Amino acid sequence: MAAADELKRSITVCMFDQYGTVVDMQGGLIEVATPYLKAKGWAGKPDSFVTWWRRTHFENSMIDALLGKTHTPYREIGHGAVAHVLERAGIAHTMDEVRALVGAIERLKPFPEVPAALARLKTRYQLVVLSNGDPDMLETAKQHHGIAFDQVISVAVANAFKPHVATYTKAAEIVGVPMERVLFVANHAFDCIGAKSAGMRTAFIDRRRRPFGLTPHQPDLIVPSMTALAELLA
Repeated sequence: MAAADELKRSITVCMFDQYGTVVDMQGGLIEVATPYLKAKGWAGKPDSFVTWWRRTHFENSMIDALLGKTHTPYREIGHGAVAHVLERAGIAHTMDEVRALVGAIERLKPFPEVPAALARLKTRYQLVVLSNGDPDMLETAKQHHGIAFDQVISVAVANAFKPHVATYTKAAEIVGVPMERVLFVANHAFDCIGAKSAGMRTAFIDRRRRPFGLTPHQPDLIVPSMTALAELLA
């Protein structure tokens, strides 16, 4: 593949989104939410609940970034999102329960193919995380995902959530490389769009087999898994 060959010649850093790209956020949170919702007697689907939770969190984090005020911690955004979804679903809850659900994010496990794929990529590139998570959440997560990234960067240093351009430019500055030497890897189109528009190269991990969408900021690579990415680039 010509695009992959060109990337191999030009990039020195592979930078990853963590939640949903490295670790299985949907699957992991469904596993946590299922017994909780069953104990509450809620008749809905745990998968729908988690999707509702994540969409609310995303919407609220985008609002926070657009306000241009002091960055609100990811954990705080999460508490608000979960409490809102529980209230809309008519599920009685306490804030301790809300905090426990959000706290599960720190213990998420990687997708099965990710550790081996990243080990292959590490033989050729620096591996870096750029996540919307709070610094302490990302630090705690290391013992659960077990992947030895060269650097783990929280968007808190840029005072905004991705896909704000400041998050990608600050991350490249911290790593000490030009933007075009970074391949940003994500399972989310919005994150690839943000990184590409900021000047990075991008790879879209299309695990869910969904169209990327119409945008001038198309990814340089679209692959079905992290294994496929490693096969092309390592």
